[in-house]
Amino acid sequence: MAKVTRVGHGAYRVDHDGRQEIVYVAGSRGSMWAFWNGEQFHETPALHTEHASPQGPRMLSSPMPATIIKVVAAPGMTFRRGDTLVVVEAMKMELPIAAEHDGIVKAVLCQEGDLVQAGQTLVELE
Repeated sequence: MAKVTRVGHGAYRVDHDGRQEIVYVAGSRGSMWAFWNGEQFHETPALHTEHASPQGPRMLSSPMPATIIKVVAAPGMTFRRGDTLVVVEAMKMELPIAAEHDGIVKAVLCQEGDLVQAGQTLVELE
């Protein structure tokens, strides 16, 4: 059985099988990000970070308050599922925001250096 202890804002120590590891957690209910051992994990309902109406574009949104440190996406650019479109920095960690499907970038609504809020649309996708 694992024991979890909060050690700071968004930081938890997990004791399991004689090992101690730190897990960082960010986001809000319905869109949580966890960072552990160099890996990132994202829990979200499908419609929360990337959503679409039958006639409208899909939106790629910031999972948490962050700073945009790199914008890879450009209008008209084609991308494949898993391609990084934007990189944000939050809690002193870089977080690549990747496409969850293949498509084309319709519009880029952020630029490097921007401060963004959780849920703010960063890229419109087709």
